[in-house]
Amino acid sequence: MTKTLKIDVFTDVVCPWCLVGSARLDKAIAALPDDIDVVVENHPFYLDPNTPEEGVVVADMLREKYGKEPSEMWERVESEAKKAGIDLDLSQQPRMFPTKKVHTITRLAKPLGNQHELANAIANAYFLEHRQVNDDNVLADIAVEFGFDRGDALDAMNDENELAITEQLATDAAAQGIRGVPFFVFGEKYALSGAQPDEVFERALAQTIDEL
Repeated sequence: MTKTLKIDVFTDVVCPWCLVGSARLDKAIAALPDDIDVVVENHPFYLDPNTPEEGVVVADMLREKYGKEPSEMWERVESEAKKAGIDLDLSQQPRMFPTKKVHTITRLAKPLGNQHELANAIANAYFLEHRQVNDDNVLADIAVEFGFDRGDALDAMNDENELAITEQLATDAAAQGIRGVPFFVFGEKYALSGAQPDEVFERALAQTIDEL
């Protein structure tokens, strides 16, 4: 008999550790037996809710915040990304922007059944293709590849009501105690924070499936 496993994923597209964590989650899911039906739902979270509309230069922000050269901090995540099969060079994506439009389009993809795949595609476009996914047309181009009508996508990402829902969900996630991303909830029971090693994701899945 097929078992259904629900996984809730909290990420932000401008978070490089989320790129790594999602890749490790997907690898663990791919290794599951065929009789496990996995449903992944992505939820909004703002890495920095105070990011201005015009964005910030990430290197400058990191120098100001931590007093270190960005390359020192980037080296660790780039190394972990490589272990996950991702060729990541953070110096190639200089700016970080607000992500409410990205989260809104991702949230509205749920009925299409490919929400997680869309979230991954937007993150790949941002970090690996160095595209400016805060741009309406760039985001609409990606959304169309995942079943959106282009006009509907453009309308949705500029709909004040939809953006307000996204804002509230991101605020609620922080209020519930999520302090950083990536953050994963397995079977509405077990939480996992951060881009953990492969074996941690494997154990979390195995334990949750055993209790289904």
